[in-house]
Amino acid sequence: MSVSTDELQGDPLYRPKSFLRVATGRGRDPLEEIEALAPDVVHVHNLFPNYGRRWVEQLRVPFVATLHNFRPICAKATLFRDGELCTSCPDGDRWAGLRYACYADSRLATLPLTWANRHGPPADPVLSRARRLVVLSERARAVFSASGIGGRSFVVGPNFLPAALDPGATPETSSRGWLYVGRFSPEKGIVPLLQAWPRDHRLTVVGDGPEALTVRELARGRDVEVVGALPRADVLTLMRDRVGLVLPSLGLEGPPLVYVEALAAGLPVLAFGTSLVADVVTDEGTGARAEWQRPLAEVLEQAEDRFPDLRAVCRSSFEERYSEQAYIDGTRELYDRVLAEAAT
Repeated sequence: MSVSTDELQGDPLYRPKSFLRVATGRGRDPLEEIEALAPDVVHVHNLFPNYGRRWVEQLRVPFVATLHNFRPICAKATLFRDGELCTSCPDGDRWAGLRYACYADSRLATLPLTWANRHGPPADPVLSRARRLVVLSERARAVFSASGIGGRSFVVGPNFLPAALDPGATPETSSRGWLYVGRFSPEKGIVPLLQAWPRDHRLTVVGDGPEALTVRELARGRDVEVVGALPRADVLTLMRDRVGLVLPSLGLEGPPLVYVEALAAGLPVLAFGTSLVADVVTDEGTGARAEWQRPLAEVLEQAEDRFPDLRAVCRSSFEERYSEQAYIDGTRELYDRVLAEAAT
């Protein structure tokens, strides 16, 4: 069960209602629907900003929650501010988000988030009462644990690709250049990537966002094609005949769905710096980790030599960790553990 912001914004009181709901944790809840369904376990995903949080205190069955980003400890949800990592709020400066207008570049919009998080993560009923908290990577587990949430409650459960979108077998080796897919925004690193991109290497850029004008300006004079946003099926088609996917994220975002899509297409990944994606690529052997201080032409040439041999590894990693069946099996195992604990 879910509600959509697009559907709710027609209510003239949507903004003040959302403000109060986020600040207090009270408001819309799915308890009636849950009681009618009578499930054995409840799985909570993103409640912000259209559901309250206090309703979980009334649940009569165990529940788990997936943390898709860092919103419970960061108003911006990315731990990224002014071009660099920022952990002021989880480090104890609870009002830093408000001071820097981290949410929507507005202090007013940031206020309810700051107020809700003023006592730290242990005061959040979702975080404190969930039997398990599902995070997207080991580093995310470490970040949340360091913020004061008990480490034993975490499970790493990455994104998955629905079977209907699986592009199938590993493609043939290609030399049609590199691919970037993502939002054009500071934390994604697309601007520094293009600033460093060598003129003799081809790059296709897919996406849109606040830095779109800068992206298009930097693409001029380079072998860079900016195609804008595309449907997922078209992105998967592009992935099948490229050398590799470039993920230059500057923040701590977990492995995004585009990483999973790349592995499904047998496409190795070049990830940068200290990002969570770079950690995962290194751990899984699905590409290479690049450092910003190294000449990018050198990095690309080395990757172009290695990546064709990694296509089968990428596909195997997808099937083992990120396929729909792998997600179903892992989720069933998680629910079984939670129910067994609740019964004791």
